[in-house]
Amino acid sequence: MIKNLELIAAIGKNNELGYNNELIWKIKEDLKQFKQLTMGKNLIMGYNTYMSLPKKLDGRNYIILTRKNIEIENAIIYHCREDLIKNIKETEKYIIIDGAQIYRLFIDDVYVMYLTQIGDTFKLADTYFPTFDDGNYEKRLLMEGNQDGINYKKYKYVRSFYER
Repeated sequence: MIKNLELIAAIGKNNELGYNNELIWKIKEDLKQFKQLTMGKNLIMGYNTYMSLPKKLDGRNYIILTRKNIEIENAIIYHCREDLIKNIKETEKYIIIDGAQIYRLFIDDVYVMYLTQIGDTFKLADTYFPTFDDGNYEKRLLMEGNQDGINYKKYKYVRSFYER
């Protein structure tokens, strides 16, 4: 577990994350919280997520984990999880923002997760959030809402000191 490593995601009832490299649900309140929670942090993501961003997210640093041999201006590129973990500085904050594979690689390392749980499903989803043992976390409801008939709940999961 890495104390300064967080994760943020919006997931459907069946852990749906995305379709065709895009978000399934674009909930205004969720996007507002995303900006607030990621501002000033190092954003960890996969290459496809980086490419899908509609614009540069000012006030945040990009860390991209990819197998591709690429260079991206104003981004730090890593080719393996272990190298990225070795370079996480205790004095900085990191948040994983997307990529189903990236979530899977780091799900056991994160200390805090911000999950928006959507009260709906999306049958065409092609990417899914990994399963995890929520018994290892203290779960706190941050808010409930409804946008365009879709109910959602925003939770903060904090890793318990004593894991089961």
